[in-house]
Amino acid sequence: MQISGQQSGHRLRKVVTSSTIGAMVEWYDFFLYGVVAGLVFNKLYFPSTDPVVGTLLAYTTFAAGFVARPLGGVIFGHFGDTLGRKRMLVLTLMIMGIATTAIGLIPTYGQIGIWAPILLLVCRIAQGIGLGGEWGGAVLMTFESAPANRRGFFASLPQTGMSLGLVLASGVIALLSLLLSDKDFLAWGWRVGFLLSAVMVIIGSYMRSNVEESPEFEAAQRTQKAAPGLPFLAMLRQYPRVVLACMGARFIDGVFFNVFGVFSLAYLTQTLKLSRNDALLGVLIGAGVMTFFIPLWGAVSDRVGRPLVYGTGALLAGLSAFPAFWLMQHSGGNVLLVWTAIIIPFGIFHAAVFGTMSSMFSEVFDPSVRYTGISFVYQFAGVFAGGLTPIIATWLSAKAGGEPWYLCGYVLAIGILSAVCTMWIAFRSGHAGRRELAPSKASA
Repeated sequence: MQISGQQSGHRLRKVVTSSTIGAMVEWYDFFLYGVVAGLVFNKLYFPSTDPVVGTLLAYTTFAAGFVARPLGGVIFGHFGDTLGRKRMLVLTLMIMGIATTAIGLIPTYGQIGIWAPILLLVCRIAQGIGLGGEWGGAVLMTFESAPANRRGFFASLPQTGMSLGLVLASGVIALLSLLLSDKDFLAWGWRVGFLLSAVMVIIGSYMRSNVEESPEFEAAQRTQKAAPGLPFLAMLRQYPRVVLACMGARFIDGVFFNVFGVFSLAYLTQTLKLSRNDALLGVLIGAGVMTFFIPLWGAVSDRVGRPLVYGTGALLAGLSAFPAFWLMQHSGGNVLLVWTAIIIPFGIFHAAVFGTMSSMFSEVFDPSVRYTGISFVYQFAGVFAGGLTPIIATWLSAKAGGEPWYLCGYVLAIGILSAVCTMWIAFRSGHAGRRELAPSKASA
């Protein structure tokens, strides 16, 4: 049955809207935990005579979400490649929403004892599993539904869910902190942010349940072009070197985001003695700027090619660490200079990487293993690139006596690594421009 241009456009708009809003809700849930962990959970769920120990325990449960994400990517990647993208998107959103809402209802350590941190950990793991399956499905629904010459732009739109989710989570907690006393915020106010997730999940799930399945997946099903056996094993068998190259390319995203979005907060407040609100606001403005540049770079990649935009963004991000931290150090307390040092690298250079990643990775895998492939690459590499970066950054800063230059060298090295891996992907696919990678050329 032929689909008219008007029907196709309406279908694409529904897919893009549902994928982007759903991704925003998922990232809101995931980031909300991180925002609250060091403010509330260390006091209510991990009581300790040493506040540092309580905070470390709270952040340990935060890290558990990162560890669980590859598991979610493999599980939902498998079913997304066999049963369809749409079903998994609805299911992952429900898992994330239920876990987040449950966190807002868990009694404190003083009320139920050891069960409080145990339930918190279980819910955090569920969040990680849900987000691990969410990302691949959201970007694939738009990538596979978009016209071939605009896939970079449309696949970048769900990526804005990450920056929007970060802004929304931080904004909700900041608003609650402003409106409530410290006592009320600690007693019940923080729970409001988690309970709000239930409303957003209902809206997001309704929108996702009313979109049509990816046309490319449906075509693969009609031609019975399915991966033999388990999609995960088929992916490893067909694309071993491509998987490694994509993971290497992914590293700059995880490292750069956590250096400027996480470590910079501690560096500015503890080393440079900037106020927490000023430091946090700089990161939030950077995330807001990123929201606009992500689709811009996605559109540019449709014209000049994904690898060129991604590789250039990786190098610029790596190089920018030196002038950014130099400007922070020599700002003299000038907040505008500090914000400039964060916003340009974080909001513009990182956006070139994050906005192009979804379409570049999607192009190198056949539809029969695509959900599994991009989910595994993104989530597994994220454990090392994202989860370990704050620890590495803290250690490198300490080794340099509080100076950031060892860390900047590390960021530059990662940027070069990711750019080299991106070049390999471009040459392996037989193009440095706009043509998509044919499955037969992609298999290693």
